[in-house]
Amino acid sequence: MTYDKVANAATPFALSGQANDNSQILPRCEINCDMGEGFGPWKMGPDAELMPLIDTANIACGGHAGDPRIMRETIQLAKKHGVRVGAHPGLPDKVGFGRRQWALSPQDVYDLVLYQVGALKAFLDAEGMPLSYIKPHGELFFYVERDEEIMHAVLDAAKVFGVPVMAGKSVRYEQVAKKEGVQFIQEFYPDLNYNSEGKLVKIFAGPKSARTPETIMNAVLQAGFADQTVDTEDKPMNLNFGGAPFTVCLHSDMPTALENARKTRAAIDEINAARGYAAK
Repeated sequence: MTYDKVANAATPFALSGQANDNSQILPRCEINCDMGEGFGPWKMGPDAELMPLIDTANIACGGHAGDPRIMRETIQLAKKHGVRVGAHPGLPDKVGFGRRQWALSPQDVYDLVLYQVGALKAFLDAEGMPLSYIKPHGELFFYVERDEEIMHAVLDAAKVFGVPVMAGKSVRYEQVAKKEGVQFIQEFYPDLNYNSEGKLVKIFAGPKSARTPETIMNAVLQAGFADQTVDTEDKPMNLNFGGAPFTVCLHSDMPTALENARKTRAAIDEINAARGYAAK
């Protein structure tokens, strides 16, 4: 299945960047997924079933979710399936799953990112695996969008570990990361919605937030073949990956997470085959 590019699609400022770092970092179009988001005996997503379907795992570091045992076991699962690992730090709010708004200073954010990523990296070191990137979770993601001082705090933490930051496509984030000397991996979110400004709508934000495995697959194909998506009013928008490979984010806590991943894997494999990229 292919999608024709809509000639008169809008190009919101947020999506107007070039995603040049993607071409340097990503070997092909990929799937990343939030993983390890349980705590103690409580399990969130079907991690064991999801892991063979993805390319990179964003592993919770004990802030919004996760604990030492879960971090270790999720890393070992990723190693078994040849999946690269990124750190997924979030606000220290397990009750709210890191999706409630907090007010923190840039120093606080720097400290909590350093603390959480450092914990995950210790387990990666124990397994002989590298840390591939840092990807803020939930409300921390939106905090970075709202406040450039918080953005700088996250980028400063990434410098300590010498790894890229991964986040949704954002021209301003791209500009600031380049100035700070931090590589920036930009991703597409098919299981969430975008508003007319090209920014993500928060998860479970009203009835239009629900996405089915079929709509998710179609969104991935549209992104891959037309470099476009639609906003909440179904109006087309240019994503501007410009032929660079992109990574697709999936949330493991979605009710249909496993089928979402299966459909997305089929779509990503189709896009990679059409572009001549090597299979996973």
